Amino acid sequence: MDTKSIVYIALFAALTAALALFPPISFAGLALPPITAQSLGVMLAGALAGSKRGGLALLLFVVLVAVGLPLLSGGRGGFGIFAGASGGFVLAWPISAFVIGWLLERAPQAGFVKMAAIIAFGGIVVMYAIGIPWMALVANLPLTKAVTIMLAYVPGDLVKVVLATFIARGVRRAYPTL
Repeated sequence: MDTKSIVYIALFAALTAALALFPPISFAGLALPPITAQSLGVMLAGALAGSKRGGLALLLFVVLVAVGLPLLSGGRGGFGIFAGASGGFVLAWPISAFVIGWLLERAPQAGFVKMAAIIAFGGIVVMYAIGIPWMALVANLPLTKAVTIMLAYVPGDLVKVVLATFIARGVRRAYPTL
């Protein structure tokens, strides 16, 4: 592996960790759960670092969480995270970043809407497809109940998709050889 790849992997693992420091955004008066910024790192890793580097960055992040580093929102870490209801979502992050990168590598000139759709697919659909069944199993919930719970998170995730798309397009415009 070349030095540039190692730097990208470390950078996006660190970015994802840093996004945990942002406090959750709450919507007083609305029936929406607080939004954390951390999955934005997953979306950006795939969109900017590509499939291999983005996937490896989030795999590194997951390994660091598993060994106990408090890198998740709220200062959480440790192998026990994966035994909880949200563990499947964290385990899905490397796959989500890989899928986003892989699809964008096949659409290098994607416009805003296509890029947003790709980021939404990898950052929401793929992540939920892994995380929701995990949640249902671990929390002993019917799958339909787990889906219903997660529907409340979709608006916040869509906001992150839009942010990731704006950021990724801006960075790609500024650094076309990225």
